Amino acid sequence: MIAQPLTVLDHHYQELRDDGEDVIKGLSKNPKTLSPKYFYDDHGSQLFEKICELPEYYPTRTEAWILQQYADEIATITNCCELIELGSGSSTKTQALLDAYQKIADSCRYLPIDVSGGILKTSVLQLQEKYPDIDIHGLLGTYEQALVHLESNYLQSRMLFFLGSSLGNFNPEECDIFLNQVSRTLQTGDYFLLGVDLQKPKDILEAAYNDSQGVTAAFNLNMLSHLNWRFQGDFDINLFKHQAIYNQVDNQIEMYLHCQKNNLVSLEALDLKVSFEEGESILTEISRKFDLATMEKQLQSKGLKTVKTWTDEKGWFGLILCQLK
Repeated sequence: MIAQPLTVLDHHYQELRDDGEDVIKGLSKNPKTLSPKYFYDDHGSQLFEKICELPEYYPTRTEAWILQQYADEIATITNCCELIELGSGSSTKTQALLDAYQKIADSCRYLPIDVSGGILKTSVLQLQEKYPDIDIHGLLGTYEQALVHLESNYLQSRMLFFLGSSLGNFNPEECDIFLNQVSRTLQTGDYFLLGVDLQKPKDILEAAYNDSQGVTAAFNLNMLSHLNWRFQGDFDINLFKHQAIYNQVDNQIEMYLHCQKNNLVSLEALDLKVSFEEGESILTEISRKFDLATMEKQLQSKGLKTVKTWTDEKGWFGLILCQLK
């Protein structure tokens, strides 16, 4: 089979590359913050794939187990023709779903969406070879950009899915905005499949984000390398140290880069200079941990009624299938 070309949202990608307003805003705040989207240049995406294989990092393998167990049931319930994945990465877990839909449909369409062009192109080409009967096209862009694009390009019945508990990277306000956008992207009868990491003891959570091999630390620090490359910066990565803590009040992991020495950073493409004091921190990610019943109520408030939920035997991770009513 001749590989289909990678579909790239060129103008959206250009906006992502050249904007940087969120970097200026985040580094001008006190305390300083950066968007988790800057984790995912090609090297960052490769590091995240390694994180997913770590013994401490339970979310990926737990969610993968749920998908392997229940993908056939999901496909039977939805019988969808267009499968759209936000933040697809390597699409490894998704193959359980593709296998299931291939059993019940002569043809279907899969649109993986990711901000990392390298890993997206590689995974699309590999999947096209493995699933020649599935129409696969990659979309390059952020979740928000892709949802706007999809909202104005509705082709057929859909199942939109958002795995890996990536929803946890949004604060409550951002989560509300995102779920509103999801609802607008779907039409009555369409489905939304959401993976959420559930609340559990602090020691399990902190170990998952402070792994003994230091891969998560490298992943966190790589964000600064990405900013150096994208915005002509001069962050000295050796002056920053990774830490992840669990905030039990807000039920969220908070990932930080702590500055070890006073220094001045320049990002020439943004005409930005930022001073750091010893001990000052950048919040690079939150990862909220959810209560399943509360999450179902929030989805219901957006018109997304729960059809069925699945969890692992320990109740560590949840998969929620809902339908727009």
